[in-house]
Order: sequence, then structure tokens, then C-alpha cells
Amino acid sequence: MKTFYLMPSLDQVDLDKAMRVVSQIAGHPFVSSFKVGFSLGLTHGLPRVVEAIRKHTDKPIVYDHQKAGTDIPDTGGLFADVMKNAGITEAILFPQAGPETLKAWVPALTMRGVTPVVGGLMTHRGFLQSEGGFLSDESVRAVYTIAAELGVRRFVVPLTKPQLVEGIPFPDDAIFYSPGFGAQGGDARAFPFLRTHHLIAGRALFAADDALAWVESVQRELA
Repeated sequence: MKTFYLMPSLDQVDLDKAMRVVSQIAGHPFVSSFKVGFSLGLTHGLPRVVEAIRKHTDKPIVYDHQKAGTDIPDTGGLFADVMKNAGITEAILFPQAGPETLKAWVPALTMRGVTPVVGGLMTHRGFLQSEGGFLSDESVRAVYTIAAELGVRRFVVPLTKPQLVEGIPFPDDAIFYSPGFGAQGGDARAFPFLRTHHLIAGRALFAADDALAWVESVQRELA
């Protein structure tokens, strides 16, 4: 049985605007967590952002540096310390710097009580070499395989590329976080092979006249 949740992406510079939406939807059971990106984090500082969100909810706060895990292995501990000290619950990594970085950053987060979430594929065209991009299809696929071997069970997969996601051998207990829902036109129903699925949406949510009504409409659509 497939279970859907919504993970609002707070990709804003205006903290007050982001918190108005958080306050409207934080109590809805369909909303599982909130994703914070570099725009809020770099503008206001992660501790302040986390403190603002915590005024409305105790649901998980997922940090997406867009993209973390692209540095040398030795900086994994420093990144993990920042996440822990800010109060971040989970942190998304896209370890494009290679397997040694992945193998260092995942345990660095885990040791500090921050849950690692690993992605390899991105939603846009021109990412993989087969699409005219820079990164080989095999290398990106290996990101997920190595992460699973390290004990990672939360993965970022794009809703816009179901045919690529389907061929990846994820663990049976994997949980999926999917960008591409809403403004990018990804179809969650095109992923019958995934189970627990957190749909990431930002632009469509913030463009809605009534954020709570939008969340409820999405829940009805996926019921």
C-alpha cells in the first residue's frame, strides 16, 4: 500500500512569508515535515529559521543545501555539526564529489543524530550524460546503491523521471522524497513501485491563494 505525505519546500528569502504558510498548514496530518533550503538558511541563519518554524510545529525540519555533499570527505563533520547545532532533523546530500565523500558525510550526520537523506537524480533535463548532461548514468545510480549499503533509507528521487527511478534497486524499507510535484508537473501516480512517498512542493504552494485549501486539494487528489 502506498502512503503519500506532503513536504512543503520553504524556498523563500522572506522569512515572515514562509512562516505565514507554515502557520496555516503545520497542523494538517498530510504535511509530514518542512524542507528548508539555502535561501532562508543563508539569508537569516539556520538557527533563526529553525526557531521560527518551531513556534508552529515539532514536525521534522529537513535541510537541503542544494547541493550538499559536493566537498571533500573531511568537511562532512563540520557540515554535520552545523546541522546538529541548528536543530535540523534531517539533511539532504547529493554526493557529486564522489563515493569517498558519501562514505564520510553519511556517518558524520548519523553520529550527530541527524538523519541523512541521499539523492542522485535531479528533476531537470540535461542532468545525466544520456540527457546531454555532465554526470554518467552509472555514477548517479551508484550513489543510491552505496548510500543503501551505508544504511541510508531515505532517498530523493525526481517525480519527473519515473522510468529512471524504477530501475534502481532500493531497499524494501526505503522512504522516498520527491521534488518535481506541482510547478514542475511530476505525477506521483506514475510511481506505483514506490511505497512511503513524501512529495516536495514549493512554488505551487506559495502561489496558492489559500495554502491550507491547496494542501487539502492535493490530499484529495492522491486519495
